[in-house]
Amino acid sequence: MSVVGGSSDPVIEHEKTRAALRATVPRLARLLRDAPDLGARSGVPVWTVGDVGAHVGAVYLAYCSAFTHEFQDWDSVLPPGDGSFIERITAVNAKAIGLFGAEERRHLGDFVAERGEAFLRATEGLAPHTPVVTPWYGEQVTPTLATATGTVLSESLLHGLDIARGARLPWTIGPEEARLVIGQSMPTMMPLSLDAAKARGVDIAFDLAIRGGPRLAVVVRDETATVTRDAPPRAYDCRISATPTAFLLVAVRRTPLWKVIARGGIRAGGRKPWLAPRLSDLIASP
Repeated sequence: MSVVGGSSDPVIEHEKTRAALRATVPRLARLLRDAPDLGARSGVPVWTVGDVGAHVGAVYLAYCSAFTHEFQDWDSVLPPGDGSFIERITAVNAKAIGLFGAEERRHLGDFVAERGEAFLRATEGLAPHTPVVTPWYGEQVTPTLATATGTVLSESLLHGLDIARGARLPWTIGPEEARLVIGQSMPTMMPLSLDAAKARGVDIAFDLAIRGGPRLAVVVRDETATVTRDAPPRAYDCRISATPTAFLLVAVRRTPLWKVIARGGIRAGGRKPWLAPRLSDLIASP
């Protein structure tokens, strides 16, 4: 799996992502405090609202600890052996929600607010390409700070939506926020999340044009994926044009593809437009 950088200004985009995260943290904290029933079903079928909140808390704890070293007991959540990336993340997610008991879950809003601020404070002034130690991803994966910040923003926005759906509270994901997640997190996370079994023997090049940017070339070739930002001209099998929020929600399986197509949020073209649904089928969502 490989990732190739594009021509966007990494410093400016990273600062925009930090600003978006700084604005999202208090929204998420308030949502967690206002959720009336932590035992209610959430937008994640197998998790309650409290489970999703605990998962978000674990995300903030993990990424903050990458710089503060607050959490050291990785043996309690890391799976044994070397499974696939998706298998590993699925196992970690299942264990990590147990880090927060009933009493801790009642204070998740405060926890997220504190750890979110600590993460932003600890990473202030660091270059976007600064490596981040992430043992939950495995020894072979070391994302950059830009990717880590975009991923924390992604987890906050998407699981905020899951909590809000279960709590019946309002929650929005704006186009600029979604655009930053797609540009900062997805170029790294999409190749890692490739379903290798489904990609066996596949050779498809997608031109993914998010309206207003970014533009990603996603090439899946026999169990590997390469994502390139602002790639030079080349031949594509399928061109996908999408609004940022629509694509993000479809990519992470929060909204059905048919509904977004009906609303004009996603359109497919190119030599083989019928291949567009294969992209979300090939890229897993743990």
